[in-house]
Amino acid sequence: MRGAELVRFSARALRGHRLRSGLTLLGVAIGAAAVVMLTALGEGARRYVMGQFEGIGSNLLVVVPGKTETQGAAAFASVTTEDLTLDDAEAVLRAVPEAARVAPVATGTATVSHEERSRQVAIIGTTSDFLEVQRVKLGRGANLPIGELRRGTAVAVLGSTVASELFPAADPLGGIVRIGDLRARVIGVLEPQGTQLGADLNEVALVPVAKAMRLFNRSSLFRIVVDVRAHSDLEVAKQHLIDVLKERHRGEEDVTVITQDAVVDAFSNILRTLTLAVGAIAAISLAVSGLGIMNVMLVSVSERTSEVGLLRALGAERGQVAGVFLAEALLLSAAGALAGIALGVAAVEIVAWWFPKFPAQTPLWAV
Repeated sequence: MRGAELVRFSARALRGHRLRSGLTLLGVAIGAAAVVMLTALGEGARRYVMGQFEGIGSNLLVVVPGKTETQGAAAFASVTTEDLTLDDAEAVLRAVPEAARVAPVATGTATVSHEERSRQVAIIGTTSDFLEVQRVKLGRGANLPIGELRRGTAVAVLGSTVASELFPAADPLGGIVRIGDLRARVIGVLEPQGTQLGADLNEVALVPVAKAMRLFNRSSLFRIVVDVRAHSDLEVAKQHLIDVLKERHRGEEDVTVITQDAVVDAFSNILRTLTLAVGAIAAISLAVSGLGIMNVMLVSVSERTSEVGLLRALGAERGQVAGVFLAEALLLSAAGALAGIALGVAAVEIVAWWFPKFPAQTPLWAV
Protein backbone atom coordinates (compact mmCIF):
# COMPACT_ATOMS: atom_id res chain seq x y z
CA MET A 1 0.00 0.00 0.00
CA ARG A 2 1.47 3.32 -1.08
CA GLY A 3 1.90 6.22 1.31
CA ALA A 4 -0.87 8.36 -0.20
CA GLU A 5 -3.26 5.40 -0.25
CA LEU A 6 -2.36 4.59 3.35
CA VAL A 7 -3.18 8.15 4.46
CA ARG A 8 -6.52 8.15 2.60
CA PHE A 9 -7.42 4.73 4.00
CA SER A 10 -6.58 5.83 7.56
CA ALA A 11 -8.50 9.09 7.16
CA ARG A 12 -11.62 7.18 6.01
CA ALA A 13 -11.32 4.88 9.00
CA LEU A 14 -11.16 7.88 11.36
CA ARG A 15 -14.16 9.51 9.70
CA GLY A 16 -16.07 6.31 10.30
CA HIS A 17 -15.83 6.97 14.05
CA ARG A 18 -16.22 10.76 14.13
CA LEU A 19 -17.13 11.16 17.79
CA ARG A 20 -14.33 8.96 19.09
CA SER A 21 -11.78 10.52 16.75
CA GLY A 22 -12.97 14.03 17.59
CA LEU A 23 -12.71 13.52 21.35
CA THR A 24 -9.24 12.00 21.01
CA LEU A 25 -8.14 14.89 18.80
CA LEU A 26 -9.58 17.36 21.34
CA GLY A 27 -7.54 15.80 24.14
CA VAL A 28 -4.32 16.17 22.16
CA ALA A 29 -5.22 19.74 21.18
CA ILE A 30 -5.87 20.75 24.79
CA GLY A 31 -2.52 19.30 25.87
CA ALA A 32 -0.62 21.08 23.10
CA ALA A 33 -2.43 24.36 23.77
CA ALA A 34 -1.62 24.10 27.49
CA VAL A 35 2.09 23.69 26.76
CA VAL A 36 2.11 26.64 24.35
CA MET A 37 0.12 28.95 26.64
CA LEU A 38 1.92 28.21 29.90
CA THR A 39 5.41 28.41 28.41
CA ALA A 40 4.43 31.67 26.70
CA LEU A 41 3.27 33.12 30.02
CA GLY A 42 6.46 31.97 31.74
CA GLU A 43 8.64 33.43 29.00
CA GLY A 44 6.58 36.62 29.09
CA ALA A 45 7.17 36.94 32.83
CA ARG A 46 10.91 36.52 32.30
CA ARG A 47 10.98 39.13 29.53
CA TYR A 48 8.90 41.54 31.62
CA VAL A 49 11.23 41.33 34.61
CA MET A 50 14.32 41.62 32.41
CA GLY A 51 12.79 44.67 30.71
CA GLN A 52 12.20 46.27 34.11
CA PHE A 53 15.87 45.83 35.02
CA GLU A 54 17.05 47.11 31.64
CA GLY A 55 14.91 50.20 32.16
CA ILE A 56 16.98 51.27 35.16
CA GLY A 57 20.36 50.62 33.59
CA SER A 58 23.03 47.99 34.15
CA ASN A 59 25.78 50.09 35.77
CA LEU A 60 24.25 50.18 39.24
CA LEU A 61 25.60 49.05 42.58
CA VAL A 62 23.11 48.85 45.43
CA VAL A 63 24.46 49.00 48.98
CA VAL A 64 22.22 47.61 51.72
CA PRO A 65 23.06 47.35 55.42
CA GLY A 66 23.94 43.92 56.75
CA LYS A 67 26.33 41.27 55.47
CA THR A 68 24.51 38.37 53.83
CA GLU A 69 26.47 35.12 54.03
CA THR A 70 26.22 32.78 51.03
CA GLN A 71 28.31 29.92 52.37
CA GLY A 72 28.66 27.93 55.55
CA ALA A 73 26.22 27.33 58.37
CA ALA A 74 24.89 30.90 58.33
CA ALA A 75 23.80 30.74 54.72
CA PHE A 76 20.65 32.70 55.38
CA ALA A 77 21.85 34.95 58.18
CA SER A 78 22.05 38.69 57.77
CA VAL A 79 23.76 40.70 60.51
CA THR A 80 23.84 44.49 60.70
CA THR A 81 26.53 45.99 62.91
CA GLU A 82 26.24 49.60 61.73
CA ASP A 83 23.60 51.47 59.80
CA LEU A 84 24.23 53.27 56.54
CA THR A 85 24.43 57.02 57.06
CA LEU A 86 24.72 60.21 55.06
CA ASP A 87 28.41 60.26 56.00
CA ASP A 88 28.77 56.88 54.28
CA ALA A 89 27.14 58.23 51.13
CA GLU A 90 29.48 61.22 51.11
CA ALA A 91 32.50 58.96 51.63
CA VAL A 92 31.50 56.74 48.72
CA LEU A 93 31.13 59.70 46.37
CA ARG A 94 34.42 61.16 47.52
CA ALA A 95 36.56 58.00 47.67
CA VAL A 96 35.24 55.74 44.89
CA PRO A 97 36.59 57.21 41.63
CA GLU A 98 34.44 54.94 39.45
CA ALA A 99 31.22 56.35 40.95
CA ALA A 100 29.56 58.89 38.66
CA ARG A 101 26.56 59.50 40.93
CA VAL A 102 25.53 58.42 44.41
CA ALA A 103 21.90 58.50 45.55
CA PRO A 104 21.23 57.83 49.24
CA VAL A 105 17.68 56.59 49.80
CA ALA A 106 15.44 56.82 52.86
CA THR A 107 11.87 55.56 52.50
CA GLY A 108 8.60 55.55 54.37
CA THR A 109 4.88 56.18 54.01
CA ALA A 110 3.07 59.35 55.04
CA THR A 111 -0.16 61.22 54.45
CA VAL A 112 0.25 63.92 51.82
CA SER A 113 -2.47 66.56 51.75
CA HIS A 114 -3.39 69.76 49.95
CA GLU A 115 -6.36 71.77 51.19
CA GLU A 116 -9.24 69.26 51.49
CA ARG A 117 -7.58 66.41 49.64
CA SER A 118 -5.22 63.87 51.16
CA ARG A 119 -3.89 60.38 50.52
CA GLN A 120 -1.24 57.92 51.67
CA VAL A 121 1.91 58.20 49.57
CA ALA A 122 5.25 56.40 49.48
CA ILE A 123 7.91 58.97 50.40
CA ILE A 124 11.40 58.64 48.90
CA GLY A 125 14.03 60.77 50.54
CA THR A 126 16.98 61.19 48.20
CA THR A 127 19.06 63.70 46.23
CA SER A 128 18.96 65.23 42.77
CA ASP A 129 21.03 62.30 41.43
CA PHE A 130 18.16 59.87 42.03
CA LEU A 131 16.42 60.64 38.74
CA GLU A 132 19.56 59.97 36.70
CA VAL A 133 20.53 56.89 38.68
CA GLN A 134 17.09 55.27 38.41
CA ARG A 135 16.41 56.51 34.86
CA VAL A 136 13.34 58.44 36.01
CA LYS A 137 12.17 61.36 33.86
CA LEU A 138 11.00 64.73 35.14
CA GLY A 139 7.81 65.90 33.46
CA ARG A 140 7.51 69.52 34.60
CA GLY A 141 9.22 71.89 36.96
CA ALA A 142 12.57 71.32 38.65
CA ASN A 143 14.46 68.46 40.21
CA LEU A 144 15.47 68.36 43.87
CA PRO A 145 18.14 70.97 44.63
CA ILE A 146 21.69 69.95 43.68
CA GLY A 147 23.94 69.24 46.65
CA GLU A 148 20.95 69.02 48.98
CA LEU A 149 22.23 66.33 51.32
CA ARG A 150 21.92 67.69 54.85
CA ARG A 151 19.83 70.87 54.74
CA GLY A 152 16.49 69.24 53.99
CA THR A 153 14.87 72.14 52.14
CA ALA A 154 11.08 72.01 52.33
CA VAL A 155 10.45 71.05 48.69
CA ALA A 156 8.91 68.02 46.98
CA VAL A 157 8.67 66.42 43.55
CA LEU A 158 5.38 64.57 43.10
CA GLY A 159 4.53 61.53 41.02
CA SER A 160 2.06 62.23 38.22
CA THR A 161 -0.88 60.44 39.89
CA VAL A 162 -0.28 62.12 43.24
CA ALA A 163 -0.09 65.54 41.57
CA SER A 164 -3.31 65.03 39.57
CA GLU A 165 -5.24 63.82 42.61
CA LEU A 166 -4.11 66.57 44.98
CA PHE A 167 -4.31 69.32 42.33
CA PRO A 168 -7.15 68.21 40.01
CA ALA A 169 -7.92 71.68 38.66
CA ALA A 170 -4.80 73.67 39.51
CA ASP A 171 -1.15 73.76 38.59
CA PRO A 172 0.73 71.83 41.29
CA LEU A 173 3.98 73.75 40.70
CA GLY A 174 4.43 76.20 43.53
CA GLY A 175 1.62 74.66 45.55
CA ILE A 176 2.04 73.81 49.21
CA VAL A 177 1.48 70.27 50.45
CA ARG A 178 1.67 68.83 53.93
CA ILE A 179 3.71 65.64 54.22
CA GLY A 180 3.03 64.17 57.62
CA ASP A 181 3.80 66.99 60.04
CA LEU A 182 5.96 68.94 57.58
CA ARG A 183 5.08 71.45 54.87
CA ALA A 184 6.74 71.45 51.46
CA ARG A 185 6.50 73.42 48.24
CA VAL A 186 5.96 71.43 45.05
CA ILE A 187 8.78 72.22 42.63
CA GLY A 188 8.35 69.43 40.09
CA VAL A 189 6.14 66.65 38.75
CA LEU A 190 7.48 63.37 37.39
CA GLU A 191 6.60 62.22 33.91
CA PRO A 192 4.16 59.26 33.95
CA GLN A 193 6.53 56.33 34.52
CA GLY A 194 4.53 53.15 34.94
CA THR A 195 6.05 50.62 37.31
CA GLN A 196 9.71 49.95 38.00
CA LEU A 197 10.36 46.53 39.54
CA GLY A 198 6.88 46.53 41.01
CA ALA A 199 7.05 50.09 42.40
CA ASP A 200 4.60 52.56 40.90
CA LEU A 201 6.60 55.76 40.50
CA ASN A 202 3.43 57.69 39.74
CA GLU A 203 2.41 57.14 43.36
CA VAL A 204 5.46 58.59 45.12
CA ALA A 205 6.73 61.90 46.45
CA LEU A 206 10.43 62.74 46.34
CA VAL A 207 11.85 64.94 49.09
CA PRO A 208 15.42 65.79 50.17
CA VAL A 209 16.89 62.85 52.07
CA ALA A 210 17.57 64.86 55.23
CA LYS A 211 13.94 65.99 55.32
CA ALA A 212 12.72 62.38 54.98
CA MET A 213 15.00 61.26 57.80
CA ARG A 214 13.59 63.97 60.06
CA LEU A 215 10.05 63.12 58.97
CA PHE A 216 10.44 59.46 59.91
CA ASN A 217 12.72 60.17 62.88
CA ARG A 218 15.56 58.06 61.51
CA SER A 219 19.31 58.48 61.43
CA SER A 220 19.98 55.66 58.95
CA LEU A 221 19.45 55.12 55.24
CA PHE A 222 17.43 52.40 53.55
CA ARG A 223 20.13 51.94 50.90
CA ILE A 224 22.71 53.72 48.79
CA VAL A 225 22.52 53.42 45.00
CA VAL A 226 25.73 54.04 43.05
CA ASP A 227 25.84 54.70 39.31
CA VAL A 228 29.21 53.52 37.96
CA ARG A 229 30.76 55.38 35.04
CA ALA A 230 31.38 52.29 32.88
CA HIS A 231 30.02 48.76 32.99
CA SER A 232 33.56 47.39 32.82
CA ASP A 233 34.36 49.14 36.12
CA LEU A 234 31.59 47.44 38.13
CA GLU A 235 33.75 44.89 39.95
CA VAL A 236 36.53 47.39 40.66
CA ALA A 237 33.99 49.93 41.94
CA LYS A 238 32.35 47.26 44.09
CA GLN A 239 35.64 46.40 45.79
CA HIS A 240 36.53 50.06 46.31
CA LEU A 241 33.11 50.67 47.80
CA ILE A 242 33.44 47.72 50.19
CA ASP A 243 36.90 48.90 51.25
CA VAL A 244 35.66 52.45 51.93
CA LEU A 245 32.72 51.32 54.05
CA LYS A 246 34.79 48.68 55.82
CA GLU A 247 37.26 51.36 56.89
CA ARG A 248 34.43 53.60 58.09
CA HIS A 249 32.71 50.77 60.00
CA ARG A 250 35.70 49.90 62.20
CA GLY A 251 37.05 47.19 59.94
CA GLU A 252 33.77 45.28 59.74
CA GLU A 253 32.44 44.26 56.32
CA ASP A 254 28.84 44.75 57.40
CA VAL A 255 27.18 45.75 54.13
CA THR A 256 26.03 43.84 51.07
CA VAL A 257 26.79 45.27 47.64
CA ILE A 258 24.48 43.99 44.93
CA THR A 259 25.39 44.36 41.28
CA GLN A 260 22.66 44.80 38.72
CA ASP A 261 24.09 42.00 36.58
CA ALA A 262 23.95 39.52 39.45
CA VAL A 263 20.32 40.33 40.14
CA VAL A 264 19.40 40.11 36.45
CA ASP A 265 21.13 36.75 36.05
CA ALA A 266 19.50 35.37 39.18
CA PHE A 267 16.01 36.43 38.13
CA SER A 268 16.56 35.21 34.58
CA ASN A 269 17.67 31.77 35.75
CA ILE A 270 14.81 31.46 38.22
CA LEU A 271 12.17 32.47 35.70
CA ARG A 272 13.65 30.28 32.96
CA THR A 273 13.57 27.30 35.32
CA LEU A 274 10.00 28.18 36.27
CA THR A 275 9.03 28.28 32.59
CA LEU A 276 10.55 24.85 32.02
CA ALA A 277 8.77 23.47 35.08
CA VAL A 278 5.42 24.88 34.01
CA GLY A 279 5.94 23.51 30.50
CA ALA A 280 6.76 20.09 31.93
CA ILE A 281 3.59 20.12 34.03
CA ALA A 282 1.54 21.05 30.98
CA ALA A 283 3.26 18.28 29.01
CA ILE A 284 1.71 15.75 31.39
CA SER A 285 -1.61 16.41 29.67
CA LEU A 286 0.07 15.55 26.37
CA ALA A 287 1.29 12.27 27.83
CA VAL A 288 -2.24 11.49 29.01
CA SER A 289 -3.50 12.26 25.50
CA GLY A 290 -0.93 9.81 24.13
CA LEU A 291 -2.29 7.12 26.43
CA GLY A 292 -5.76 7.97 25.19
CA ILE A 293 -4.68 7.48 21.57
CA MET A 294 -3.11 4.15 22.51
CA ASN A 295 -6.35 2.97 24.14
CA VAL A 296 -8.39 4.13 21.15
CA MET A 297 -6.12 2.18 18.82
CA LEU A 298 -6.44 -0.95 20.98
CA VAL A 299 -10.23 -0.67 20.86
CA SER A 300 -10.06 -0.02 17.13
CA VAL A 301 -8.02 -3.19 16.55
CA SER A 302 -10.42 -5.31 18.59
CA GLU A 303 -13.42 -3.90 16.69
CA ARG A 304 -11.88 -4.38 13.24
CA THR A 305 -10.68 -7.98 13.36
CA SER A 306 -12.71 -8.79 10.25
CA GLU A 307 -11.05 -5.90 8.40
CA VAL A 308 -7.64 -7.12 9.51
CA GLY A 309 -8.49 -10.62 8.30
CA LEU A 310 -9.60 -9.26 4.93
CA LEU A 311 -6.36 -7.31 4.51
CA ARG A 312 -4.35 -10.40 5.37
CA ALA A 313 -6.40 -12.45 2.89
CA LEU A 314 -5.64 -9.90 0.19
CA GLY A 315 -1.94 -10.41 0.81
CA ALA A 316 -1.12 -7.59 3.20
CA GLU A 317 1.80 -8.35 5.50
CA ARG A 318 1.73 -7.88 9.28
CA GLY A 319 3.81 -4.72 9.00
CA GLN A 320 1.42 -3.21 6.46
CA VAL A 321 -1.59 -3.93 8.67
CA ALA A 322 0.19 -2.42 11.66
CA GLY A 323 1.10 0.55 9.47
CA VAL A 324 -2.61 1.27 8.90
CA PHE A 325 -3.26 1.68 12.63
CA LEU A 326 0.00 3.55 13.12
CA ALA A 327 -1.00 5.97 10.36
CA GLU A 328 -4.34 6.56 12.09
CA ALA A 329 -2.55 7.31 15.36
CA LEU A 330 -0.15 9.68 13.60
CA LEU A 331 -3.01 11.49 11.88
CA LEU A 332 -4.81 11.97 15.19
CA SER A 333 -1.62 13.17 16.90
CA ALA A 334 -0.62 15.54 14.09
CA ALA A 335 -4.08 17.03 13.65
CA GLY A 336 -4.51 17.47 17.40
CA ALA A 337 -1.05 19.01 17.81
CA LEU A 338 -1.59 21.48 14.97
CA ALA A 339 -5.00 22.45 16.32
CA GLY A 340 -3.57 22.83 19.83
CA ILE A 341 -0.66 24.97 18.66
CA ALA A 342 -3.03 27.20 16.71
CA LEU A 343 -5.33 27.47 19.74
CA GLY A 344 -2.42 28.21 22.07
CA VAL A 345 -0.89 30.85 19.79
CA ALA A 346 -4.31 32.49 19.40
CA ALA A 347 -4.74 32.55 23.18
CA VAL A 348 -1.27 34.10 23.60
CA GLU A 349 -2.14 36.79 21.04
CA ILE A 350 -5.32 37.57 22.97
CA VAL A 351 -3.32 37.89 26.20
CA ALA A 352 -0.81 40.16 24.45
CA TRP A 353 -3.64 42.31 23.10
CA TRP A 354 -5.44 42.44 26.44
CA PHE A 355 -2.28 43.16 28.45
CA PRO A 356 -0.01 45.08 26.04
CA LYS A 357 2.64 45.73 28.71
CA PHE A 358 3.09 42.01 29.33
CA PRO A 359 5.38 40.57 26.60
CA ALA A 360 3.80 37.11 26.32
CA GLN A 361 5.67 35.20 23.62
CA THR A 362 5.78 31.50 22.82
CA PRO A 363 9.38 30.18 22.84
CA LEU A 364 10.23 28.16 19.74
CA TRP A 365 11.34 25.16 21.79
CA ALA A 366 7.79 24.82 23.16
CA VAL A 367 6.38 24.42 19.64
